[in-house]
Amino acid sequence: MHFPYGLSDFATLRQEGYFYQDRTDRIPQLEAAGRQLLFIRPRRFGKSLLLSMLEHYYDLNRAKDFDALFGPLAIGRNPTPLHNRYFVMKWDFSLIQSQGGVREIEAAIHRHLNDCMRDFAYRYQAALPQAIDLHPEDALTSWRTTLRALSATPYKLYLLIDEYDNFANEVLMTGRKQDHYEALLYGEGLLKTVFKAVKAAAGGLGLDRVFITGVSPVVMSDITSGYNVAENLYLNPDFNSLCGFTEAEITAMLARMSDEGASWSAVEALETMRTAYNGYCFSPKAQERIYNPTLSLYFLKHLQHTSEYPEPLLDENLAMDRNKLVYIAQLPHGEELLIQALADEQGVPIPQLAMRFGVADMLSAVKDQPFMASLLYYFGVLTLGGQGKLGKTLLRIPNLVARGLYIERLHERWLTTYEDRETSRTLAEEVYLQGDLTSMVAFIESRYYPVLSNRDYRWTNELAVKLAFLTLLFDDRIYLPLSEAEVDHGYVDLALIVRPDMRRFQALDLVLEFKYVSLKALGLTGEQVRTQTPEALACAAPVAEALAAASEQARRYGKALRKRFGLNEICQFAVVGIGLERVIWQRLDAEASA
Repeated sequence: MHFPYGLSDFATLRQEGYFYQDRTDRIPQLEAAGRQLLFIRPRRFGKSLLLSMLEHYYDLNRAKDFDALFGPLAIGRNPTPLHNRYFVMKWDFSLIQSQGGVREIEAAIHRHLNDCMRDFAYRYQAALPQAIDLHPEDALTSWRTTLRALSATPYKLYLLIDEYDNFANEVLMTGRKQDHYEALLYGEGLLKTVFKAVKAAAGGLGLDRVFITGVSPVVMSDITSGYNVAENLYLNPDFNSLCGFTEAEITAMLARMSDEGASWSAVEALETMRTAYNGYCFSPKAQERIYNPTLSLYFLKHLQHTSEYPEPLLDENLAMDRNKLVYIAQLPHGEELLIQALADEQGVPIPQLAMRFGVADMLSAVKDQPFMASLLYYFGVLTLGGQGKLGKTLLRIPNLVARGLYIERLHERWLTTYEDRETSRTLAEEVYLQGDLTSMVAFIESRYYPVLSNRDYRWTNELAVKLAFLTLLFDDRIYLPLSEAEVDHGYVDLALIVRPDMRRFQALDLVLEFKYVSLKALGLTGEQVRTQTPEALACAAPVAEALAAASEQARRYGKALRKRFGLNEICQFAVVGIGLERVIWQRLDAEASA
């Protein structure tokens, strides 16, 4: 089995024996959904392969290849009447340069569209009764002459547009070209005019179907008056898994690889992949969650070739998603949103997804929580998590890899110096190898808490101590970190379970439960708390009660985690934060958890 990591050409996959997860059964549903469709998914989620599959299915030039490409697939056994009945043209907006001034960008748009039509004329020259006269500097004129040429044939056009919102993404990530974007999309800007021309062509000028992919609805909102005919598929439950893998599909792939003589456990590999890559839901009515396809193929290909998991579970080709969290964290109250997403196992509640907003909103409008959370949903670092009180939409972090991006961002914001970051790594290794929190607690009290106390947040509770440990100990290179994961009818605060492929090292399995005692409950000032010994603070009634409660939970979750992961032992800790001043902790005896 050859995994097509990084490949998005359908013919290459089918002709060269690469793995292809059949999605052709959705073609009849897509045809019935409408003639001008908009499909939104996070980047690197398989949208380009989907377009390539549609291109090969509908292209009249590929009729002779239909059986070879589609014969064994679902649609090959029951094709629709429209297969191989269209001229197909594809525009890929990611190939258009976004550097330079407005005129340079406009010229790049004209060049790209002309190149696409030149390729179209070459590929279909045998079916066209006349040559297409392209205007070298005006792609809209070329578009009209192309439509005239195909109108003399019995065939109509299917237009595929990939990454239609690439310009908006560039504006969002750089924040430098708002005037460029406005000039291209507002008023009679070129991009708006292009989509107006597409809309007009679908009004009886030969364009029969359009399929558009992108990351967010931002551009479509800005060009509404120019292209207000697209039907949105991205919340439709029938297409929740149109891109991505289901758990049953991942299980089948691992079983097939294991049958070929693998030295690793398919059960353990599935547990790792489920924790790291599963969890995406794109429709409120969807019945199952989806695995990120690029990350899954990255993992499976590495496992196949090396019999080991990839050390960083995050494929660095997706690391630019960090920039999206940087953007949100810099907005007013943006950091609080990241914290809330990390802290609340239920998710971030919003009245509803923001579905109509333009780039001006992203750059200059007031950023409330529903707006920012909606952006993170479209970026793929939050996903639908059900409904909360009063029917509010819940958005939650989908999986371990996405959670790691949040933690990395907060770690960088809270520890700004090279020295502090290096120290935190050294102290984390001390915990991993020795199960001793002494030095890390001293670091939190002296370096971390002063940073958090200067934040204008409304929380000084259990969350503060939990976030300190979570951001300092999170390491998915060695561990499967579980934060707010459901365990034994509750939610474990933080568990670090050594990855199956890393058990040859000496890292310890860890579970930590956190509680909080306010200064008011102790009847002490911050200065008084700072002068007391840990032993004296631990004997204070409110702290002793909190330690006892945390200990009971740590033991209960530790027992459940040992059973779940087949562990002989697990280090368990009860940790109590006192204000934003001190941290009291206890390591619990292994025998007590038996």
